Amino acid sequence: MNKVKLLIVDDEVDLLAELEPLLSRAGYEVRKATDGQQALDLIDRDPPDLVILDVLMPRLDGREVVRRLRNKDDWTPIILLTKVGTPSERAMSLQEGADDYINKPFDPMELVARVQAVLRRTRSGTVSLAGSKRLISGELKLDRQARQAWLGDQALNLTARAFGVLEYLMLEPLEVIPRERLLDEVWGWAYPAQTRAVDIRIAELRKALKDDPGSPSYIETVVGHGYRFLGDVEGQA
Repeated sequence: MNKVKLLIVDDEVDLLAELEPLLSRAGYEVRKATDGQQALDLIDRDPPDLVILDVLMPRLDGREVVRRLRNKDDWTPIILLTKVGTPSERAMSLQEGADDYINKPFDPMELVARVQAVLRRTRSGTVSLAGSKRLISGELKLDRQARQAWLGDQALNLTARAFGVLEYLMLEPLEVIPRERLLDEVWGWAYPAQTRAVDIRIAELRKALKDDPGSPSYIETVVGHGYRFLGDVEGQA
């Protein structure tokens, strides 16, 4: 069986030297590039199964690489790396068509877990959930541009934070998402909130979705770990 091919793109040579053996030991075939143009050249010659892409790089930055790939209907899964940890930064990354987003510095094992999760939920040649304008799971519909959700024909009156939590969970269906990650991704790393803030928004979502926590249809509590969105999620352009 052929190994899954990863391309790591970062101008930090020390980081490439750290990640290459780690990902190789995880069973992946790893190639490296140190700027965006070199990455595009490598992708054209031998398309990888997934790209790990730094945002701030010489010649072409990571977002421009994503834009060029998506504009020519190349939906190779992409995980963006950045040192800026605000919700707006994450939103811009996902709107450009990235599949996931990790703040620097990060635990290398967290990157391995994210790679595995993205590969599980993406299919080669199709628009990823992160690149979709609408997310649908049964009667639940989420319009990411309008920032509005519906359950059947009923519009849901959600706070911005609750919508952000639901969006993030639906972008990673069946994955257990720790409260700390939801805080980081939805509230932003500098926001002075505690994990209790996540629980409050989950309670808001369950009330709006009429979701029984004892027998959930949408959001499951995984005791000691976090929350998981249940069921399949379909993305629409």
